[in-house]
Amino acid sequence: MLSEPKTLYKLMNLYMLKQVNFPLTNAQLTDFFLEHEYTTYFTLQQVLNELLESGLIKTHSNHNSTRYEITREGEETLDFFGNNISQAIIDDMDQYLKKNRIKIRNEAGVLADYYKSTSQDFVVHMEIREGKNSLMELSLSVPTREQAEAICAQWQGKSPEVYSYLMKTLMSGE
Repeated sequence: MLSEPKTLYKLMNLYMLKQVNFPLTNAQLTDFFLEHEYTTYFTLQQVLNELLESGLIKTHSNHNSTRYEITREGEETLDFFGNNISQAIIDDMDQYLKKNRIKIRNEAGVLADYYKSTSQDFVVHMEIREGKNSLMELSLSVPTREQAEAICAQWQGKSPEVYSYLMKTLMSGE
């Protein structure tokens, strides 16, 4: 067993990121660690930063979330040291991922972000992904930051409806 708890937390994060084929959000990782009372929020953030600095994970950030993905180096590290994670902890992680797989996949597959364009309006970029494949991308230009933020906030809940409407309308042949 490992003598340094932070080393175990790093391996646990690597394990969870390797078990899924899409990036996990900071909130999803935090939810697991706090729900199972493995560590505190601040320790987990320190561990994630150390993994990032060492190149074992990489991030994708936007205005409202950070998503983490394991790197090839992270996978190699996990392959070498993963046997230091107890079976009970692996069972906890596997059960959490299995229980929350649909919710996690839906959250990870619906992305929205915005940026200021050269014409001084804001472009909202929205995407629906399945794994690493993009099913749909949509960009809208809006005049204010507040509108861009509101659209980003609504995209998670409204994306299935928008996707369904577009598919139905574009496939109707009318």
